[in-house]
Amino acid sequence: MRIQFLGGTGTVTGSKYLLTTEHARILVDCGLFQGYKQLRLRNWAGLPFDPAGLDAVVLTHAHLDHSGYLPLLVKTGFRGKILCSEATYDLCKILLPDSGHLQEEDAAAANRHGYSQHRPAMPLYTEEDARVALRQFVTVGFDRRIEVAPGLGAVFSRAGHILGAAIVALDDGHRRITFSGDLGRANDPVMVAPAPLAPTDYLVVESTYGNRVHDPADPLLAMASVIRDTAARGGVVVIPAFAVGRAQGLMYAMHQMKASGAIPAYLPVFLDSPMARDATAIYGRHRADHRLDPAACQAMCHAATIINTVEESKQLDARNTPKVIISASGMATGGRVLHHLKAFAGDPRNTILFAGFQAGGTRGAALIDGADEIRIHGQQVRVRAQVAHVDNLSAHADSNELMGWMSALGRAPRRTFITHGEPAASEALRARIKHELGWDCLVPEHLQTVAL
Repeated sequence: MRIQFLGGTGTVTGSKYLLTTEHARILVDCGLFQGYKQLRLRNWAGLPFDPAGLDAVVLTHAHLDHSGYLPLLVKTGFRGKILCSEATYDLCKILLPDSGHLQEEDAAAANRHGYSQHRPAMPLYTEEDARVALRQFVTVGFDRRIEVAPGLGAVFSRAGHILGAAIVALDDGHRRITFSGDLGRANDPVMVAPAPLAPTDYLVVESTYGNRVHDPADPLLAMASVIRDTAARGGVVVIPAFAVGRAQGLMYAMHQMKASGAIPAYLPVFLDSPMARDATAIYGRHRADHRLDPAACQAMCHAATIINTVEESKQLDARNTPKVIISASGMATGGRVLHHLKAFAGDPRNTILFAGFQAGGTRGAALIDGADEIRIHGQQVRVRAQVAHVDNLSAHADSNELMGWMSALGRAPRRTFITHGEPAASEALRARIKHELGWDCLVPEHLQTVAL
């Protein structure tokens, strides 16, 4: 058995792991690279293997940094099954066509306004490419062994994080390798806790927050303070949020803050993301993945006014009155939130509020680092609004939570691979695992191959 690290190394994006045995070749996750330009260019560079030679793809969850390359994989020859949980499939039916649609829109806009270096600018893939890829999805249940390829079995266990997220353990009858995917938090207010780590010979663990511990303070107090202060000075709060997971958590938070009086009940809250609207409806179909009872689920769904049309979205920007706008994408790399940033970033009364991790090279990271200008749609946009960051709302386990999940394992893996983190985070987690647990561990390089 061999593993090759094709993404998620030195970055939190582009997760792809090629697992090869004597009889099978499978890909675990198939994500898009995001952030720095040199990372995004990898999306266009092709893969170091023939997609037609793959037996299957195993998907840990639906976020685009884990699933967003699938349409291109299928377009370039992959014809096997894409195996995932039911909720992951439901979310991918929303996320992947939307990703293709946005890429088509971005290419068309670049061609109209001439701000691309490419003539003509082309999408990485189209909405139709995504719909074709969805035909190859096959859903599997949690906590039972299935065969994913000749001689290779898999068990999916709940990872928390978002609906359908899975910890995936693969074995060939002689050795087992477990992929954490993106690990959720034991005390997340919405999602269930991650399943315990079962004995394994090899472990691939994420390290998004490998060098950080979430603030134990109640994040709703910090968020409510920002919202109240902004509303008091007549401003608008713009919250970039991933349409799947983060948007729903924020809507539930808005419900809680209004119910407790932490923010004014009359303050308008808008969810400007048709994709987030559709994702929210899925929560009712997958009750085992989250903690919300039917009443809480309904409260979450009705905590914001849903913006459906482009015209309604434009009207939000035309009225500079106190309100909260939740809009995708979460790192301000695309989507409708860019139009809201163009409208509101220049006014010091307003606030841009981030509620999750911001990968290096994204507009979100630049804003948190104090950028006084950001480039949107080929234009420089001045930033005079306040920028706030409530980090402990994250759906990712922090360093202590990752260590707690691993340390409960009775027998050390032969080797642990630390991935899906920026270099400082991955190295910090490696050093901590080595020091506290005494495990053999490695932070792999991009394209590195390791024999198991």
